[in-house]
Amino acid sequence: MNAPTRVVGFLLGIAAVFGIALAVGNHVGAAGWPDEAHASGHDDSGHGHDHGTDPAATSAEVPGGLMVSSDGYTLALRDSVAPAGRDRDLSIVIEGPGGPVTSYDVQHGRRLHLIAVRRDFTGFQHVHPELAPDGTWRTRLDLSPGQWRVFADFKPAGAPSLVLGSDLSVPGRVTLASGSGSTRVAPVDGYTVTLSGDLTAGQHSMLALSVARNGRPVTDLQPYLGAYGHLVALRGGDLAYLHVHPDGEPGDGTTTPGPTVVFGAEVPSAGSYHLYLDFKHEGVARTAQFALDAGSAS
Repeated sequence: MNAPTRVVGFLLGIAAVFGIALAVGNHVGAAGWPDEAHASGHDDSGHGHDHGTDPAATSAEVPGGLMVSSDGYTLALRDSVAPAGRDRDLSIVIEGPGGPVTSYDVQHGRRLHLIAVRRDFTGFQHVHPELAPDGTWRTRLDLSPGQWRVFADFKPAGAPSLVLGSDLSVPGRVTLASGSGSTRVAPVDGYTVTLSGDLTAGQHSMLALSVARNGRPVTDLQPYLGAYGHLVALRGGDLAYLHVHPDGEPGDGTTTPGPTVVFGAEVPSAGSYHLYLDFKHEGVARTAQFALDAGSAS
């Protein structure tokens, strides 16, 4: 074989190898990312990570709260480390395609809902920060040592609703809560809230939460965020944030102010879920916490 022939053959071989590598790379990029996003969301060690910063990921591919960035928006904590204690300052900014977002649509009575919970599912807080003209949201939280997850539930004006999540570290000696399995009855400040109904992965499930005080049903619940209750569900392991919608609303002619508040939920997978019901009575909002196992669809 002469020299020109050897050179041509060598170049054709490189082109073939490059073509195979490109095809494999495209296949992994197209098919591998959703599975990787789900896998990276699970963190049984209790240490948090900011997931899904790949701009190709969207909120439709994974449950809310697993990603710090989605659809061109990013949840930015001013500080990722905060001291333990009561009424600690927390500031966040939602960065959008054009910089800090300053215009939001109202959902459930507020422009932004901020949820904070420690990664052992304790310390749950649902607050509504104040928005400054520069796009900074400010609020205060009660923080114990440990790894926390902060969720922002919001809708930029003219854009789809989003739930983004970011990690917050609180230094100090950590005492983790032990798991207690399924919990359907929750006492809180003299009230007892009982949960009935079951969760099934991939199916619409109805949950009923009944409120009593001193053994008597509470029939005069007050509206809270446009309903007689607000329910947040977090998946065990990765703290995926799931929307749960109330059945009916105050003033619709059919929904009563207690003792039972009904919600519709759809969970994406079997396993454990932690649920937090905010309800308001006699001018005070309280939170009842539950744990529930979701079964697989038969």
